[in-house]
Amino acid sequence: MRWRAGGTWEDLRVCDDATDDYFREKLRMSRRVFMEISEACVPHVQRQVTFYKEPLQPEQIVAYALYRWATGESYDNSTSSFGTGRTSGVRAVRDVTAAILRVYGEKISWPTGVWKQVVLRAFLDKGFPNCHGAIDCTYIYVDKLANAPSENYFDRKHRFFVIAQVVVDLDLRVLDVFVGYPGSCHNIRVIQLSSLSRRAEEGLLFCGPPVTLPGGVTTSGYILGDNGDPPYEWVVVP
Repeated sequence: MRWRAGGTWEDLRVCDDATDDYFREKLRMSRRVFMEISEACVPHVQRQVTFYKEPLQPEQIVAYALYRWATGESYDNSTSSFGTGRTSGVRAVRDVTAAILRVYGEKISWPTGVWKQVVLRAFLDKGFPNCHGAIDCTYIYVDKLANAPSENYFDRKHRFFVIAQVVVDLDLRVLDVFVGYPGSCHNIRVIQLSSLSRRAEEGLLFCGPPVTLPGGVTTSGYILGDNGDPPYEWVVVP
């Protein structure tokens, strides 16, 4: 994979001199990880050749989406680096997103079986018995669209963003994701609306033997939160 001087996209290709540092700089991942993702997604992002123009190469489509996510650049800036148009960039991100969800859909899941025991043991070793993960919210900034739903999606600088709620284990492996609500929505409201909250309240996630935590709190399982999270029995603030 190579960029010409000036940042213009030349062509996606495997080069002997493309080191891991080069891939990490451009895509925030190793060359090996990029190749694995590319090979898995390429069959799902094929373009048909038409009389009007030559389609983007599938590997280039995957690389562009990963590049935009890694850098956070706007469509206007990132597509110029790849020598393509804004519409093609939007479509590439949409198609690669669908491909990744199709290929790696099972990668984001709540731990079960042996994996669950490994996660519980890791948190126990850190002083958190019966802990399944840690939760937090972050902002994802997006390009402003002409048909943006409402002003609830932008901050004081008129930057549009949505909230992503993520649960991870000690290895930062993602266990649960809930994304899409506007930035004006409070973290407490986001967690209340999420499928995580519904599954927890229905007893589908935390059903281990009761453990008494320091401070006298008895719980059958929980995740670590912060002061911005609601006072649920299954959300503990250290």
